Amino acid sequence: MKKYLLIFYLLIFSYSYSQANKKSISALKITQKPTIDGVLDEDFWKNAEVAKDFVMFQPGDGGNERANKKTTVKVVYTNEAIYFGATLYDNKPEEIPMQFGGRDEIKNVDYLLVSINPNNDGQNDSLFIVNSTGAQSDAKIDGGRKDFSWNAVWDSSVKINTNSWVVEIEIPYSALRFSNNTPIWGVNFVRKINNLNEEYSWNYIDKKIGDISQYAGEVTNIKNIKPPTRLSFSPYASSSYTTFNGSSEFENSIGLDLKYGINESFTLDVTLIPDFGQTAFDDQVLNLGPFEQRYSEKRAFFTEGTELFSKGRLFYSRRIGNTPVGYYDVEYGLNDNEEIINNPTSVNMLNAIKLSGRTKNGLGIGIFNAITEKTSAEIKNNTTNQIRTVVTEPLANYNVLVLDQQFNKNSSISLVNTSVLRSGEFRDANATALVFDVADKGNKYNARGSFKVSNVLENGENTSGYSAFLRLAKAYGNYQYSLGHWRSNNTFEINDLGFQSRNNYANYFGRISYRIFEPTKTFNNYRISLSSDLRYQNKPNKYSGNEFEIEAFFLTVNRFAFGGGIETGIGKQFDFNEPRVENRFLEQNALIESVLWFSTDYRKKFAIDVRSTYAKRYNDSDQFYAVTISPRFRFSDKFEIVYSINYSKRKNEIGWVNQLDNEDIIFGNRNKKTITNTLASTLNFNTKSSLALSFRHYWSPVQYSDAYFKLNEQGRLDTSTYIENHNINYNIWNLDLSYSWEFAPGSQLVALYRNSIFNEDDLSHLSFNKNLDNLFNEPVTNNISLKLIYYLDYNKLKRWL
Repeated sequence: MKKYLLIFYLLIFSYSYSQANKKSISALKITQKPTIDGVLDEDFWKNAEVAKDFVMFQPGDGGNERANKKTTVKVVYTNEAIYFGATLYDNKPEEIPMQFGGRDEIKNVDYLLVSINPNNDGQNDSLFIVNSTGAQSDAKIDGGRKDFSWNAVWDSSVKINTNSWVVEIEIPYSALRFSNNTPIWGVNFVRKINNLNEEYSWNYIDKKIGDISQYAGEVTNIKNIKPPTRLSFSPYASSSYTTFNGSSEFENSIGLDLKYGINESFTLDVTLIPDFGQTAFDDQVLNLGPFEQRYSEKRAFFTEGTELFSKGRLFYSRRIGNTPVGYYDVEYGLNDNEEIINNPTSVNMLNAIKLSGRTKNGLGIGIFNAITEKTSAEIKNNTTNQIRTVVTEPLANYNVLVLDQQFNKNSSISLVNTSVLRSGEFRDANATALVFDVADKGNKYNARGSFKVSNVLENGENTSGYSAFLRLAKAYGNYQYSLGHWRSNNTFEINDLGFQSRNNYANYFGRISYRIFEPTKTFNNYRISLSSDLRYQNKPNKYSGNEFEIEAFFLTVNRFAFGGGIETGIGKQFDFNEPRVENRFLEQNALIESVLWFSTDYRKKFAIDVRSTYAKRYNDSDQFYAVTISPRFRFSDKFEIVYSINYSKRKNEIGWVNQLDNEDIIFGNRNKKTITNTLASTLNFNTKSSLALSFRHYWSPVQYSDAYFKLNEQGRLDTSTYIENHNINYNIWNLDLSYSWEFAPGSQLVALYRNSIFNEDDLSHLSFNKNLDNLFNEPVTNNISLKLIYYLDYNKLKRWL
């Protein structure tokens, strides 16, 4: 422990970072912008300095580029944008893979990646990727994590020649955030040669130490920029027609997204009257566990440019517009002869703003604010026919503030605060986190941690709680290891605007791994790791359980990937969560679980992914097995189908069923089967226009044995006289067929047809075919919608006017 404390001390007081052999290129300022056509025929391209002599990034480590596949890149700029002209030589251009995909879809293609960091801080790169087909991808990097949900408006073009392919890129300053006092920008270029399974970078990247963004070269001579006003508008209009169970509804909506550059470093994003009608469906599942199911955010406003707001993990944007806080209270508050005639399951968002950016000294500032409207349920008295309303969610304000100070090109300390203020006597909440991620000057050792406090005001009473995390790690070389600790008290609560599965725990964990960075004759890469954790309840301090896991990953030179793992515990395990009552627990034997998987080469027309799992409790009949098979076939470079089937079965599982009025906790022995069929296909007419199909059918029947059990104070199960049918037959059916056309940069037309069915009953004995017949007897929701988004740049509008 003294060793780790010393490492932590050195990390905190380390203030320098150095990188040898950093390449540099001088940018050429021009007065007239180039034509973005993939032809570098303007005179200034001939005079621009050349970035060349790329070195291997994957699978090797620093080897020279092939003589017949060299790469050169030139950089020029104006007051409005920065431009890149790249020539990617190839002696066999006819073999360049050309599988079409849409925005942020990198499939079977070659590509050029441009990584830009105007503040040259080694931590906040913007990635711009152009595929050999001409399709674009872009992402933000923060702390080594790539976020492809960010979409900028920029231009590019590709031209295939007899001995090369050329990429020409225009990136407006409106897509970047920077201080005009920084004449040296961080930049790197990466070329992917897919049929050779090789990647080359301009500036060498040492994969053994630090993050990729810390190995940028430099673009110099960027000075005297007079960037134009960064202001853009994205008005939208949408119409939708929905039918369900004999009723229909027609809706129209208009709204506006606005983006304004307050200065070169900070940007304000505003959405007014947002419309999320075409958001992709969630992969819902039957949840029999004690924890809430977490779903990913799919609304564009909450996914784009939110890297600062993810600091501290206090912000779960799905809370905004989610189920009203009083939704479930309506049924319990019914009087005699009353029924619910309308109880909205979601809350409408009125508007939201994001202000974010980073100063030249590395201070990131993020402010998020959203307002949701008052929501009410309607209750009808069947005797008098009178209708009364009950407020289930008042007017509410959601706020996030982030201050993130970065230093040394590899470290940061952040302060995060979130709050939810609801009008009237409804529940209010606040949470604050201090977060740090600090590395030494050589990027060899890392300390990461956080301390969080929460406060909830409900029914006139304040409840506070805390959570803490610390991890110390050796983060370089073939052997890497870490030790850490999680702790939370029993009153820590962040679910008003964050996501938290549990509290009241004290967990200790450790991990050691071995991996290679240079390929062998057989493997391009492999990694083996061993991890363990020891779990306790925090208050009172009681042992909960343990876990040991070994995992392995292998990737051959022919791009065949396979691996697996074994996970197990030792001795009795005590589950303090499944009983769903404070300080009660379920005693069980440890579970041993094994996983095997493989994935074939996606460069081939046919590829397949297979994963199998088997688990069993020691000295117990509780067992689980599952298999997932996902074949994919590329019919042409423009049409591909991916199908997946998952089958799983849990036998003799002991699980919570109910809590009776006399406070008895009832458990049951159940068998659960799950079959999930999914299909995804895309027909790309070109890089801007596509037709896509997404389908998912999830079926999960659960059948309980006739005997139920009562949980005693020792965590064991006694026989019970409880008799009730808790069998479940659960179905989710979703189908989306959509056409998308990006008719201008940032402008899009989307037509969507959606078909969905939901059914839950107790007919768990049905076969698969009879279950489908039963499902199709349910009312179907059909929705047709059309949405038009048009991007307007203020500077172009000014010229037009």
